[in-house]
Amino acid sequence: MPHGTDWEIQVNGLVSEPRTIVLDELFGLEQRQITLDIHCVTSWTRFDSTFTGVPLAELLDPVAPGRFVSFAARSHRGHHTSLPLRYALDHSWVVHSFEGHPLASEHGGPVRIVTPGKYFYKSIKWLRSMEVLEHDRLGWWEANSAYHNNADPARGDERFTSGSVRPEQLTRFLAADRYDKYRGRVMIGLDLRAWMPASTDLRRLYLKNCDLSGVDLSGADLRESNLSLSRLVGANLAGADLSGSDLEGADFSKSNLKDADLSDTALSAARFDGADVSGSNFDGSWGLLEGQHVFLVSSGVSLPAQ
Repeated sequence: MPHGTDWEIQVNGLVSEPRTIVLDELFGLEQRQITLDIHCVTSWTRFDSTFTGVPLAELLDPVAPGRFVSFAARSHRGHHTSLPLRYALDHSWVVHSFEGHPLASEHGGPVRIVTPGKYFYKSIKWLRSMEVLEHDRLGWWEANSAYHNNADPARGDERFTSGSVRPEQLTRFLAADRYDKYRGRVMIGLDLRAWMPASTDLRRLYLKNCDLSGVDLSGADLRESNLSLSRLVGANLAGADLSGSDLEGADFSKSNLKDADLSDTALSAARFDGADVSGSNFDGSWGLLEGQHVFLVSSGVSLPAQ
């Protein structure tokens, strides 16, 4: 990539005035530092990384009806990505140095975007242009590699449109006839509403923040699983064994938990409103919110007093 003082950044679209920013102009502004955690889509993180540059809000003057900003790279493939305009103005920076040294070309020099709180594919390298748009424009990686357009590493691990695994991996999981290779492997943010498990042996599956609404898991062996933050609204878990599982934040509203074993489970912030819990076992479970404790007791479940 070119790495010289003749570098230009085009600013266009729904802005008060299209313009070209050259590096001398960028360096002439007050230079500040931002420290953020770098989250790569390939699952590594570099904490407390310090960049030098200028907040995006000092370089963009959008006009109505601008709602998104598209960043484009000077790359062979023409990489680009987008962010909601308000988020970008509040968080994104145009930077030229890393840990006190000019950005190397392989790391996006001479100038790139950095955006805290997003996977790093939203921090485009070799920044060539910034275009304010009324409607979103799906980025290169988002369109070609199923990368998640929101890219939040915290909320459900939004790496891919299918959560924390590639779409083809989700397809293989849904079609699997056994689950040995998935035991103990954390999978986050998957849409599993169409899942019809080929086996009831689902021990030690870690399906965090997944959507299992309406799935038939009756009689399933889910011992020592992790379903934290998952949505199981209307799921059929009659006779299922969830003993020893992490169910914190899981939503079992309107599910069928008749004769299910939930002994020794973590239940902080779990919800059971409207669920059929007749005959279910909650011995040794802990963490229930007061309202959920009241609901279970009123439904005939034997629980120790809060």
